[in-house]
Amino acid sequence: MIPILTYHQIDRIPPKVGAQGVRAKYRSLIVSPASFARQMWLLKTLGYRGVNMSEVMQYLRCEKTTERHGKVVGITFDDGYQNNLTHALPVLQRYGFSSTCYAVSRLAGQTNRWDAERGVASKPLMTAVEMCEWIAGGQEVGSHTQHHVNLSLIDRGIAKDEMTKSKNELEAMTGMDCRHFCYPYGEYDFDHIMMARTAGYDSATTTEHGIADSSHGVFELPRIGILKNTNLWQFWRAIA
Repeated sequence: MIPILTYHQIDRIPPKVGAQGVRAKYRSLIVSPASFARQMWLLKTLGYRGVNMSEVMQYLRCEKTTERHGKVVGITFDDGYQNNLTHALPVLQRYGFSSTCYAVSRLAGQTNRWDAERGVASKPLMTAVEMCEWIAGGQEVGSHTQHHVNLSLIDRGIAKDEMTKSKNELEAMTGMDCRHFCYPYGEYDFDHIMMARTAGYDSATTTEHGIADSSHGVFELPRIGILKNTNLWQFWRAIA
């Protein structure tokens, strides 16, 4: 059994109400750099190693526990925010950890504009060059579609393109295989599982809460969401 952590932004927490009296939305998905650093410190202190999805899959495919070496925790970041590179990467490198960041290929170097209608603050996403810096720093890039679309609400043909073409585009940007996928909004069905398999991904993660083990299908892996208010006790309980 391997816990796979889900992060979004690692950044300063905005005030509940902005300068123009506008209430900040989805603040819970932002983890402060200090909190993130404490969480990674705790993992290291407890003898865990943070790993990317490629290594998670190696562990899940080991049928014998004797083939697994040490305690591991998967670390993932959704959307590909630039603040992951700025604030998370130095901490990950400090402890010798790796992770997978699921990027939105057509929006590289732009912003999280899919959130605009929800009133979520605009934040920059990593450019292709920054994704290469992320990889050079010992991390991994996965796919989160081309445009961060809700797969369950669009035509099957478009959904297939979003999943397949994003893989190709990210590989062209980084020069590395893009082997892992994450369903935007956690929305998917059996057809999307088949699309992920056909596209050549090795795994796909969901927003379902739980610890991954070999009983889960590799294209329906649950994760543990880490939020703004997740304290160290809650963090430890989630992975223990």
